[in-house]
Amino acid sequence: MRNSLVGRFLIATPSMADRRFKRSVILVCDHDETHAMGIVINRAMPRLLLPDLLDQLGIDCAIRVPSIPVLDGGPCQRDRGFVLHTDDWSSDETTSPIMGGLRMTATRDVLQAIAQGIKPSRATLALGYSGWDAGQLEAEIKDNAWLVTEGDIDAVFATANLDDKWEDAISRFGLEPWQISQNAGRA
Repeated sequence: MRNSLVGRFLIATPSMADRRFKRSVILVCDHDETHAMGIVINRAMPRLLLPDLLDQLGIDCAIRVPSIPVLDGGPCQRDRGFVLHTDDWSSDETTSPIMGGLRMTATRDVLQAIAQGIKPSRATLALGYSGWDAGQLEAEIKDNAWLVTEGDIDAVFATANLDDKWEDAISRFGLEPWQISQNAGRA
């Protein structure tokens, strides 16, 4: 697709009508003329850390896995996991490139690699994803629900304060949140 948004961030504007996406930052992972799919990168699942999830899945850890939060990737297929990771690990059939240095894998083998300390060097796991039908995302962007900016690999992996990601993403435009209109308009 010529105008694919893969690798870009969607930043919810104050006019976002769907409360599930208020103050969300979404990394677009797949986008073509039939659909779009992305992962919310600034919301955590309540009280769920990566080591806890690996334990629940019966994956033995050979190393001490970092206690990073599991992300709430969106309202679709919330029982399915998606790992965003550096490009130093790949599963030939199931890994998709997202942008320079970043890939996504949605199979158990990446979790096993993380638990064994094999690679990838950086990773974050999300449960669920955000999805749109043909033309739906484009219409939401036109209606001023989303700002679109280049993705940033460091922002994807920053987990110290997930709440700050939305304001950080807005500032990439050189704006403050109060400067963004809640009303759509065309000049």
